[in-house]
This record gives sequence, structure tokens and C-alpha cells, in this order.
Amino acid sequence: MSTSNDNKAVVAPDTGNGGEGPNYSWSQTLAEVTLTTAVARETTAKQVQCDISDKSIKLVINGVSHIEGHLSNAVRADECYWQIDRQDATVSIHLEKQDRMNWWPCVVQGHSCVDLSKIEPDNSRLDELDSETRGMVEKMMYDQRQKAAGLPTSDEQQKMQLFEKFKREHPEMDFSNAKLQ
Repeated sequence: MSTSNDNKAVVAPDTGNGGEGPNYSWSQTLAEVTLTTAVARETTAKQVQCDISDKSIKLVINGVSHIEGHLSNAVRADECYWQIDRQDATVSIHLEKQDRMNWWPCVVQGHSCVDLSKIEPDNSRLDELDSETRGMVEKMMYDQRQKAAGLPTSDEQQKMQLFEKFKREHPEMDFSNAKLQ
């Protein structure tokens, strides 16, 4: 266990790539964060007040604050929701991350953090990803294969193609000592 800049404990993430906060546990994927807090089995939805903005969260149950503070990262507030499960006696809060390419060290600023270097993401299938993310992952995989084979990456190939086009368009210039960087 190590400590962060604000002297809060930094611990290894649990199996859901999250951890524990005061009054709640949490898990995450690259796209979302889920918080869960225990409630009395007879708690009804009318007794729960949950306010989520892009950068803050507040959960009050029966007039008692359970979670409150600034989120460690921004969320898509319009896509966030909460639900009560009376059988499990829990309230779950689903937060949609704005930046779906980064892991969160904690949910609420100032709460215990997880060691991001120890996160183990689930393997996902490329066809499950949105087109933008899929394109980026495929490009990274291609570039990794190219580097391993000692061949130019896609960006290096693009630079070479542009340079060759420029050379064809300007035959009057001497490119014998030119080097791409």
C-alpha cells in the first residue's frame, strides 16, 4: 500500500477495478462506474435523493448523506441513473464517463484511491466497440505488429507517402540528402 499526494491510501483495485469509499463500494469499466451502498431493506425510492451533475454527486437516504462530493472525473450526467434493489437492500448508481479511455483512481475526490497500474481490464471483442474506439484499437494493433517486424508504423508510412508525392510534384529539387523525422 502506498499513499497519494493528499495522504489517502492507494490500494490495489478489486476484481471490478474499483474499491471502497466511505459508505459505498465501486467498480468500473473504461466507459462507466457503478457505486453500490447498503440501505435498510424497507427503504423506498421516495426516501432516496440522488443528484448527479457532470462533476459532482450527492446521495441522501432518509435525510442522511451517504455520498457527497466532487467526482474525480466528469460524467455524462444525462446518461447517469440510480436504482434501488430492495431484495439486496442496496442502492446502485450508474455513472457514464465522459472520457471513456481512462481509468478513475477514485470516484469522489479525497476518498481512497486505487493503484491504476494494477488495473486488469476485461478482454473485449473488437466488434463490441464503437467505431471510433475500434478504429483506434485496430491502428494500435497494426502499429505494434509493424514495430515488432521492424517495419514502419502507419504514421511513418503516411509521412513517406506524402514525401514521395512532394518529390514527384517538385522534380526540380534535390532530395538526395533529405531525411524524414
